[in-house]
Amino acid sequence: MEYTQLGRTGLKVGRLVLGTMNFGPQTDEADSHHIMDAALDAGINLFDTANVYGWGENKGRTEEIIGTWFAQGGGRRDKVVLATKVYGNMGLGDGPVWPNHDKLSALNIRRAVDASLKRLRTDHIDLYQFHHIDRDTSFDEIWQAVDVLVQQGKILYVGSSNFPGYKIAQANETAARRGGTIGLVSEQCLYNLAERRAEMEVIPAARDYGLGVIPWSPLHGGLLGGVLKKEVEGGRRAGGRAAEALADPVMRGRLQAYEDLLDKHGLEPGEAALAWLLTRPGVTGPIVGPRTAGQLESALRAVELELSEELLAGLDEIFPGPGPSPEAFAW
Repeated sequence: MEYTQLGRTGLKVGRLVLGTMNFGPQTDEADSHHIMDAALDAGINLFDTANVYGWGENKGRTEEIIGTWFAQGGGRRDKVVLATKVYGNMGLGDGPVWPNHDKLSALNIRRAVDASLKRLRTDHIDLYQFHHIDRDTSFDEIWQAVDVLVQQGKILYVGSSNFPGYKIAQANETAARRGGTIGLVSEQCLYNLAERRAEMEVIPAARDYGLGVIPWSPLHGGLLGGVLKKEVEGGRRAGGRAAEALADPVMRGRLQAYEDLLDKHGLEPGEAALAWLLTRPGVTGPIVGPRTAGQLESALRAVELELSEELLAGLDEIFPGPGPSPEAFAW
């Protein structure tokens, strides 16, 4: 495994990040533990989760699975850079949101950290991420809550997820004005070959402020994992947004060209999509969310791939990015 600094910090993390969203809903506890062991054996050290994972009545379940894995000992907790998130409603059941059980008020941040620590069976969170922007809470209030938690030793670093570029700037300018916390050190955003809008403002803002970029959905919901070939072979069919995308003849044509290009180069689509992200400026490492150990093995091969300039040019032709702003929309 190759390692890099997380943004401007001294923290070293692997070029692949283990996403745990499937642990609980799709993958049972025993298999989840097996995948985490395999990831650690392969050198992956940044594990990403969120307090709401498990979803619905089972929200929090994913953190609990990670907690029982840590409890097995063997240096598991010490080897892992643990990242979780706060924002979503953590009130009981699927009923209406009870006031102050979601978003980024100082009250909810304090409550959410303590609840996550209990589920995760640890005394600190290495990277605490804001899962979404909170339009109703000022960054002064947010950073005041963070300062207290850092002083208490409950969190070490803070990151964002799904933030637009201007909110990254607001957050870190407020942190700089207040002093104390170093501000956001990472941004977790939707970014892949088929969805490159982050290149317009999010990634430039992250790079200017020294944030590591952690792309989620690197295969765009499975579309970049050889979905057309799997259809022909009778494999797992795409659902949800992926199925809607396949119904679009323009997207379907691009995916066919993409799979044909990689077949010409003798590469597996999913591995190539991950390897492409590893070539992108500012990217720390994409999040891979395996349901099985086999999917993890495939993802690990991406770190060893070297994509030729010819192939990179071909991928850009099929999935052209929007370009930087303001040129992308103004000129």
